[in-house]
Amino acid sequence: MREIRKIKILVVDDHPFLREGIVGAIKSQSDMVLIGEASNGKEAIEQFRLHRPDVTLMDLQMPVMNGTDAIIAIRSEFPAARVVVLTAYKRDVQALRAFKAGAVGYLLKNMLRKELLDTIRVADSGRRRILPEIARELGEHIVDDELSDREIGVLKLIAAGTSNKIIAAHLSLSETTVKTHVQNILIKLGANDRTHAVTIGIKRGYLDLD
Repeated sequence: MREIRKIKILVVDDHPFLREGIVGAIKSQSDMVLIGEASNGKEAIEQFRLHRPDVTLMDLQMPVMNGTDAIIAIRSEFPAARVVVLTAYKRDVQALRAFKAGAVGYLLKNMLRKELLDTIRVADSGRRRILPEIARELGEHIVDDELSDREIGVLKLIAAGTSNKIIAAHLSLSETTVKTHVQNILIKLGANDRTHAVTIGIKRGYLDLD
């Protein structure tokens, strides 16, 4: 009797209770096997090198190294790596960055019970899995200009209630340059004012509330 091939899975998340739930689901499947766990991106890279999983489940928001940077590092070394992103946030910027980094799937954590096992199998087969909720978010903003790193930095300071003059001093820029960045942020986000830009920035995933 031919032995069933098992999908080797690496689970990466900094919340032990969530990992425990995912591990339990994996262990209940005859065609899957857990080969490693990690609590941050740096550990994920080490575990990937050690175990070479078929599918990696990767959280985005983690200490030491975030999930997106870990995906970039892993795929630069192992281009065929199949990574499914796990996140609590339905934000198109996060999704776009994850897919640009090479992720093949994007799952909201509140969907894990229904979608996790099927998504693992789809990823293992070499296909992508984008759920309709995420696809809609991506579709709404796919043609939008992304904020640059500098603009994101300015937006974060705006969110903290910082004036243009203080932003200029903090970033070693002229006040005129800061005003230009603010104007570009408003245009790119389709915002009416600074407060509106912060609200959109949170919704789109440029700003975190944590």
